[in-house]
Amino acid sequence: MKNFDIPQFYRSNFITKIKEARKLDDPRKKDFTPTKLEFGPVNFLIARHFGFCYGVENAIEISYKTVEENPGKRIFLLSEMIHNPDVNNDLINRGVQFVMDTSGRQLIDWKEIKSDDIVIIPAFGTTLETESILKEKNIDTVKFNTTCPFVEKVWNRSEQIGAKGFTIIIHGKHYHEETRATFSHSVTNAPSVIVRDLEETKILGDIILGKIPSEDFYKIFDKKYSDNFDVEIDLQKVGVVNQTTMLATETQEIADHLRNVMIDKFELENIKNHFADTRDTLCYATNDNQEATYGLLKQEADFAIVVGGYNSSNTGHIVELCEEKLKTYFVSGADKIISDKEIKHFDLKNEGEVSTKNYLPDKKPVDIILTSGASCPDAIVDQVLQKLLSFFPDAKSQDEVLKSVLNNAN
Repeated sequence: MKNFDIPQFYRSNFITKIKEARKLDDPRKKDFTPTKLEFGPVNFLIARHFGFCYGVENAIEISYKTVEENPGKRIFLLSEMIHNPDVNNDLINRGVQFVMDTSGRQLIDWKEIKSDDIVIIPAFGTTLETESILKEKNIDTVKFNTTCPFVEKVWNRSEQIGAKGFTIIIHGKHYHEETRATFSHSVTNAPSVIVRDLEETKILGDIILGKIPSEDFYKIFDKKYSDNFDVEIDLQKVGVVNQTTMLATETQEIADHLRNVMIDKFELENIKNHFADTRDTLCYATNDNQEATYGLLKQEADFAIVVGGYNSSNTGHIVELCEEKLKTYFVSGADKIISDKEIKHFDLKNEGEVSTKNYLPDKKPVDIILTSGASCPDAIVDQVLQKLLSFFPDAKSQDEVLKSVLNNAN
C-alpha cells in the first residue's frame, strides 16, 4: 500500500502509532478486535480500522501539493474534497474556493472560471456533464483529479455489465456527490435507477414481479432513473453497484433480494442471463471500517463516540451500527465535548445537533468505544480522546499507555 505525503498535523503521535502497531501485528487484516487502552479510571476501545482511507489520503496529497506548487494561481475545488469540515476549512484558509456545495448547488458561476485556473476534482468524482464543462474551458481534468480509484472501479464495472445489456441498480443516496457521479457515468452505458435502501429495493422487486403496477415506478422513483426508462424492458436484466460509503452488508442484502426476485421470475437455471454478480465493487476500506465496528460492538462499553463530519455518509453508517447496541454520540470534534457534564452531538434521525447532559456514567472504570469515519484525521480523534481524559485527573499518561500497547504488540 502506498504511503501518502499528507500534512503532519493530520497525524497523531498517539492514535496514528497505535494504528500502525496494529497493521504490523495483523498485516492481513484478519483480526477485527479493538485495541483496549487502559488509563485506569477510564478505558477506550479503539477500532481496528478507522480514519483516512486510501482514497482520502490520495485526495489530500494531491490537493495540498497543488496549493504548494501553484502559488499565485486561482485554485478551485468542484465541491467538498471529502466530508470533513476541518480539512475543507483548512483548504479554504489556503485560498481554495468551492465551485459547488455538496448538493450540487452552484456557488461560483462557471463564467467566472477561466482556462488558466486550476480545478480539483474531489475524491467522490464528478459527473460527465461537469467534466465536459471543464474540458470546454481547456481546464486539465486529469492532473488535478482526486477521484478515488474504488469509485472509478464502480464506474468501470457499471460500464462492463451495461455493455452486456444489464440495467444498473445503484445503491446510494441520490443527492450524494458520488452517487450523482456514478449515475452520470452509468446512464451513458445502460438504463439506471437509484435505490436508497432495502425497503426501496423490495418495492422495485414487487414492480419487477408485477405485484405493483409498472406505471407506479415513475412516481416512486421520481428523479432516480435514467431518461426513457422502460419498466417493461429495462428490468429484465439487472446488476447492483453501490455508492462506496454505503453499508456493505445492506448492498449485499439488496443484491441478494434482487437475485431472488429474478429467480422467482425467470427460474434459477436462467439467473446468469438476468442478474449480474457485482460483489467485486464493494470498497475494501468501507468494508474494513464496518467490520471493525462489528468487532468493537462485541465488547461491553458504557457508550460510543464516533468522530467525523456530520455530512459524511460512511461515518453516519458507523453511527447507525453503534446505535443498534448502545448509546452513541456523533461529534465533529473535541469542541463538542463541552464538559464532563454535557456533550453536543449530531442526531441522525432529526438531522440536527442536540445536547445531552450527564453523559459520563458515575462509575469506574468508564468504558468508551471510540472510532471515526474514513474522512476524519487521526489528530481530531486524538483531541477527542484527550478532552475526555482531562475529566479523569488520576488517569495514566498517554505515553505510559502507548508504551504498554506497543510492548504488547511486539
